[in-house]
Amino acid sequence: MSTTRKLAHASMLGLALGLAACAGSGSKPAAAQFQQDITGPARPWTQKPFDNADDKFTFAVFSDLNGGERDHVFDIAVAQLALLRPEFIIGVGDLIKGSADAGQREHEWESFDARAGRASAPVFYVGGNHDLTGLPLQREWDERYGRRYYWFVYKKVLFLVLDTEDNTPERSQEIMRLRNEALEVDDTQGYEAFKQTEYAHIPELLAGNVSPEQSAYFRRVIAAHPDVRWTFLFMHKAPWERPGERNFAAIETALADRPYTVFHGHIHTYAYQKRHGRDYIRLATTGGTQVVGPERSMDEVALVTVSSSGVDIANLLLAGILDKTGHVPLGGDSVCFEKAVCGEP
Repeated sequence: MSTTRKLAHASMLGLALGLAACAGSGSKPAAAQFQQDITGPARPWTQKPFDNADDKFTFAVFSDLNGGERDHVFDIAVAQLALLRPEFIIGVGDLIKGSADAGQREHEWESFDARAGRASAPVFYVGGNHDLTGLPLQREWDERYGRRYYWFVYKKVLFLVLDTEDNTPERSQEIMRLRNEALEVDDTQGYEAFKQTEYAHIPELLAGNVSPEQSAYFRRVIAAHPDVRWTFLFMHKAPWERPGERNFAAIETALADRPYTVFHGHIHTYAYQKRHGRDYIRLATTGGTQVVGPERSMDEVALVTVSSSGVDIANLLLAGILDKTGHVPLGGDSVCFEKAVCGEP
């Protein structure tokens, strides 16, 4: 046998062993998972083992629906996620408009719950400023969903969901008052007038807040899970943008010796940041109002795959996720998913 054929034979033997190893962890024998009738050493496929390790999984992340939710976009995203088949889905906040009227807010939550319920996998909620500004909205969240910040573990990976509207009750009420006044100005006078309101100039408009109690909670969670493969953090606003911030910084310190990734939203434009040597990713929108500027504003979902080799993140534009007919689901071909490309969405 020639040297080339010996190498090919050895490589194919390695492939066969790899396939057997991949299949051997299940209840069915390897032959039931991969069958073929080629007996010679030359094969019309590459020699990598199947990418089907038991510890590999994929989840999806969507971003802001609000402020200013655009009709039909989130419904399309849910239908597209059903095509992508992630094992679960998680948002980064601003799920509803958060109207001042309690009856209207009830309708908003019922609408979002119904649409999220059409997903083919569990949807985990993260609260944003539209969802949690002020004590009435916080109480409604507590009654409907139980916790504003929480954790879970899936396949030895730790997921931390933060509440970045975690201000004192007094400050929460003050922010709610300023926000309601500013939204009325926006509705009656437009965005330029909104930018002149007091609400548009408070630090909480852009930066998130994490209380000492929440910080201590997550540091206990992190300490209780020292052997997880990876840690993910999800939040709406970036607390590290607040000058002198210490409570989220303490969480980062607790994570210093392990790999982790942060997802957040709120600004409606995409941004990637390397912080403490880790990936901090700000997603754009999944139906929220878009702006045209130096940072890209587009409707997207992120698809995250975790495996023994680490984490892979793909940002998928809703405009490019087509069904088997070659069209955006739910008649979405006529929808503008990126203002800078196709005009007013």
